[in-house]
Formats: sequence, C-alpha cells, structure tokens
Amino acid sequence: MPKKVSSPISPNSPDREVPLERTRNIGIVAHIDAGKTTLTERVLFYTGMIHRIGEVHDGAATTDWMDQERERGITITSAAVSCRWTQLPEVGVYKAFADQEQRVNIIDTPGHVDFTAEVERSLRVLDGVVVVFCGVAGVQPQSETVWRQADTYGVPRIVFVNKMDRVAADFDAVVGDVREKLGANAHPILIPIGSEEDLRGQIDVINKRAVIYSDDDVLGSTYQVVDLDADQSLIAEAAYEELMAALVEADEEIGLKFLDEEEITVLDVKTALRRATIANKIIPVVGGSAFKNKGVQYLLDAVVDYLPNPLEIPAAEGHDPSDESIIVEAEANDNAKFCALAFKLWSDKFVGKLVFIRVYSGAISKGDQVYNPRTGKTSRVGRLIQIQSDEHKDIKTCYAGDIAAIVGIKTVGTGDTLADKGFKIMLEPPAFPQPVISMSVEPRTTLDQEKMAVALQSLSEEDPTFTVHTDEETGQTIISGMGELHLEVLQERMKREFGVESASGKPQIAYRETISEQARGEGKLIKQSGGKGQYGHVVLSVAPNKQGEGLTIENKVVSGSIPKEFINACYSGIEESMINGVIAGYPMVDVHVELLDGSSHDVDSNEQAFKMATIFAMKDGFKNAKGILLEPIMGVEVSTPDEYQGDIIGDLNRRRGKIQEIEAKGSHSIVKVEAPLAEMFGYSTDMRSLSSGRADFSMKPSHFDEVPPKIVEEIVERRGGG
Repeated sequence: MPKKVSSPISPNSPDREVPLERTRNIGIVAHIDAGKTTLTERVLFYTGMIHRIGEVHDGAATTDWMDQERERGITITSAAVSCRWTQLPEVGVYKAFADQEQRVNIIDTPGHVDFTAEVERSLRVLDGVVVVFCGVAGVQPQSETVWRQADTYGVPRIVFVNKMDRVAADFDAVVGDVREKLGANAHPILIPIGSEEDLRGQIDVINKRAVIYSDDDVLGSTYQVVDLDADQSLIAEAAYEELMAALVEADEEIGLKFLDEEEITVLDVKTALRRATIANKIIPVVGGSAFKNKGVQYLLDAVVDYLPNPLEIPAAEGHDPSDESIIVEAEANDNAKFCALAFKLWSDKFVGKLVFIRVYSGAISKGDQVYNPRTGKTSRVGRLIQIQSDEHKDIKTCYAGDIAAIVGIKTVGTGDTLADKGFKIMLEPPAFPQPVISMSVEPRTTLDQEKMAVALQSLSEEDPTFTVHTDEETGQTIISGMGELHLEVLQERMKREFGVESASGKPQIAYRETISEQARGEGKLIKQSGGKGQYGHVVLSVAPNKQGEGLTIENKVVSGSIPKEFINACYSGIEESMINGVIAGYPMVDVHVELLDGSSHDVDSNEQAFKMATIFAMKDGFKNAKGILLEPIMGVEVSTPDEYQGDIIGDLNRRRGKIQEIEAKGSHSIVKVEAPLAEMFGYSTDMRSLSSGRADFSMKPSHFDEVPPKIVEEIVERRGGG
C-alpha cells in the first residue's frame, strides 16, 4: 500500500471575508441551448451582482463576454463569476443556513461538444454542479457527455429542469429520462406548478409548501409561500414518500431513525439529503424556468443546502514528485502549506497572460513565490485577480477553496501544480480528449507568417485540445481540434485578437510508395566533355521489406568491380533515391537493396558518378519491381447508441473502412474499424449528424496499406504524373 501523508488541519484564516463553511464552488453544465447562460444571468441578478438582466439572444449576457459568443449566441469559453447569497427568510420554511451570507463561485461552461475541454477542466476544480436539462428535450447528447465527465471526477450534482414554460414541457418525463438514460437516483425536491403558459411556481416537497410567483412581476422577484391545495398535496406526498424511501436506503443515520420509528424532522431530511447528495447517492431535482424568472431563487437555496463546501469534499490528492508511490493530501485549510491547480490559461489583451487557479490548501498573496514541480522552477506572483466574467478585481490574498487568476507568472501549463517549494505534491491534471479533426492553415500574406506563429502558440497554450505542428513532408502548418466549429472559432480569434487573417484547407495526405516484387536494376553514367569525363556503373537488386523495417542495404560486390572508395557514394545514391518514388513522387519505404556488381574507369570514375549511377539503377529497379502506393490507415473507435449502429457502420463502409470488432457496452456499441485517413476528413460532423450528436469517436494512426488502383489513378493525376 502506498504511504499516505497528510497536511495539518487548521481553522479558517481570520482575514478571509467568508469562511470555508459558507463557500460553494459550482459549475453550470448542460447540452447546448439548455439555458445555462440564461440561468447564470438570473443568479447574478437575484444575488445583486447585476442590476439588469441581459439575454443571450440580445448578445447581452454577462458571462458571454466574447464578441464571438454574443454574435453566435453560444458559450465558447467558460466564464467565472462570484456572488453572495443569503437564503430566503420565509416564516415556516426551514433553512439549513438561514441568515448567513454564502459566497457562491460559479463557472458557466459551454454546451457545444467542440468545447468539451472547457467543461473538463472546470469539473476538475469544482465541488458541485448544477446540470441543466431542457423541459422539452430532456437528456440530450452533450448532457450525457457532461454527466460522464462529472462521474469521472465524482462531482455532486443538482438537476435543474429548465424551460418549463415551453410548449410540450414535461417535468416527469425529464426526471424519468435522467433516471433511465443516465442511471441517476434522481428525486424531485421542487416540482413545477403548471407548465407552458400556466407555469406559476413550485411545490416544495420537503417543507410541503407552495411557492407562487406574481404574474405582475416579470423579474420574478415577487412571490408568496402558501399552503398546498388538495392536488398539490397529493403530488407533494407521493414525491416525499419516494424521496424518503431513497434516503432511508442511502443514508444510515436517517435509516436507523426510520426503523426505530423516531420522529423525522425537516432538519433531519435536509441533513440526510445533503449527505446523500455529497456522497453522489441521490440527485435532487428542481424544476422551473430561468427565462421566465421562476424558480431560480429556490434553486440557489438548494445549491447552498445540498452541494458541498470545500471542507466537505475529500482532500485533494497528489503524489510526491520524487516518488509517485507516496500519496500526499492537500486539505482545505488556510494556514496549511499552499497548493493550487492551474486549470486554465488565457491571454488577456489588457493584462497579458492569466493563469486561473483553484486553491486547495493554504493561501497565496501578491509578491509570494510559487513552485512548479513539473518544471522545477519558482515564479513570483505579480498580481492576483478575482474574475467577474471579463472584469478584473485586484485582490491581495487568495485562500483555500478560492478560484482566482494570477498575472505575470511564466512557464505554467494547463494542469500544472503550484505550491510552496517545501510542499512536495503534484496534483493530477485534468484529462483532455485527443483532437479529432485537422486542417492546414496559412497566413494571407507572408508578412503575417511570424504573427501567425505567435498567435498559434498562444492559442495552443490556452487550449489543450488545440494542437499545431508542421508537416515535415508538405511544409504545411497543420492545426487540430475537436471539430470544425472549434477550429473556425480559433481562426476567428487569430484575426480579432492577433490581427492575423488566415486561409485554411485540407492537409495533404502523407502517402508512401514501396515495391511488391524483387527486381534487378542497372544504371550507368558516362559523360565525355573533351577533358576528364565521368563514369559510373552499378547493378543492384531491390526487394520488398516487411512493413516497418524501412530501408536495408547489403553489399554483395566482389572482385572490386565497384572500388571500395565508391561504396559509400552508392549508399548515398540509394538513400537519396528513396526520397521520391516512381508512381507519384512520394517517399519510398520498406525496401531491401543488394549491391551486386558494376564497373569503373581508372580516370573518369568518382564519387558523384557512382552516386548518380546508383540513383539510375534504383529507378530502374523500382520500375521493374511493380511499385505500389501506400496510404495511412487510422485505427478508429466509435462509441454509438445501439439505435445508430447500422447508420454508423454503413457510413464507415462507404469510407472504405474495414470493421475489426463490434463490442456491446450497455446501451452503446463500440465499433472498431480501420479506415484510410483520406476518407476521414469531415467524419466528426457526419458522425454527429448520423447519431443526432450522441456518438463520439477517437482516431489514431495504425499502419500503411495499399491504395486501390482506381484511387491511385486519381492521386497520380492530381500530382501531375508524379
């Protein structure tokens, strides 16, 4: 068993404004267009952080601060905001944290699958999330993805069924969807009263009261807490009994009270539900409409009541950088050694490079030195900022449980640990998917070449799912990302933020050539120009090698027919002739060459002559050995719901894919296939279209295989005959 080392426990710092017990770090996640940003806007309004509600469709939402977000009406980058909330003081409604101001740090995340990295790194540092579902659509493809991501990090959740004002909204159907498709033990605690145009309020299941919103107050600030009517009482009682049955099974303490027939109070139920939610045994469900301003305040209460503060989650675990078998903990206390995770980098045009951090233990102040165990370097903290969307507020100190940004720190990458130099800990970085789509990119003018390189480097530092490399064979700059929208947005950012306009296109395929038979080749160079001439004569044989063996050369020349001093020149000629094949001019691979014979001239023979003669002999041998064109084959693995399996396989067959294996995994199928890279461009978009966005895939290089003759003709024609 690995040795476990714990940092000391100490109380909150007396200097912090809000104690850890009253701090919540939450995210808002969902499928695209489920209403995450609209919900965040209402939260900021009701907590007094903003005084006017901005709408996504007007391009005025606080957390959609990028120009592209406002133009496209989607969230592209996760935005951090912080607000304060004191729970609602209605008489007769028990509040677990009544009259205590809570600090709620919120990260609003993108919903589009192309920006999944923003969700991934946010979930890595958050203590709880509100998962938003559309009251009409229910569980949608990206909902499943973010739910799996939350499962990976063990993040406690509350479900908010939004858009209950929409036509065909069905709260019960969405709860059933969450249970069936996500396997969640979901139980309503705030049930919508009415739906569509008749949405009026919520049934508080635990307190058995009704919250009715005033029709005259379009901002949703005016409401009454009243007794349930007969129909509402039946709904509340059924939901309460179902919730209690789940709690008795999930929570030992309330289970014993139930078995002993002791009185179970509202406080008991809330406390037990809090424990079960934090333990990921039960998911509370709240219904409402963010756009129509109904139910958001009570959702905030639920966030405070049931999602954990930093003291209630397991201590962050890392390992000793010098010995990975030693597990080290960073507990949430202000006076312990400092430890934080750098989960996001961002280039701000006003302040420069921002490093977003989540502090797990200790505190960090302006001017302090922080140590990066990955690089072994120490950096000074020049400035600390509390982020409010795109606004920056300077702070002196950042404490345990806080999310903030450091300015002026260098040599830090996404996922790096920052700590006191004496604290030997390296936290686990967030895991990011590999890019699935690539394209070439070039500046519109040669003057922008250097600017484009700087822009691409900066963007790739910020986004771990965006990679840049230069194709050594074609010389193209290749950018790779999670989808066509992802790359389109990044190119637009290059233009707006770095002043670089670029043109893009498909990258060229790195084809190869080889031979399929053994053959002899002969080459002669005879030049007489009045003075000293040039003479070289080489006979050799070429034969196919096994795939991956590359070029091998064997010298079988006897009796000095090729003088020893020219053998190295022959080797050079062999290697140079492998650069361009005879079919379409692509590099040759996997060839075995035997030098057999030749002849020389006492005066006219030299190294250059034998090198050229060898190149002629190689070309002659290639023509006689039935050359073949090879293409890169990718190993593709597609995870798709069973109902789309046929369409997915049909599309892969159309792309010349060869099915290797189909594996059943629950309600999904894992299709493993080998397919040519040339046929996989645009696959990400087509696959999502075929599966309504519910399938995903990974792709990696596998091997090279022969190109079918018909396609060879097309390639040769494009290359101008090689």
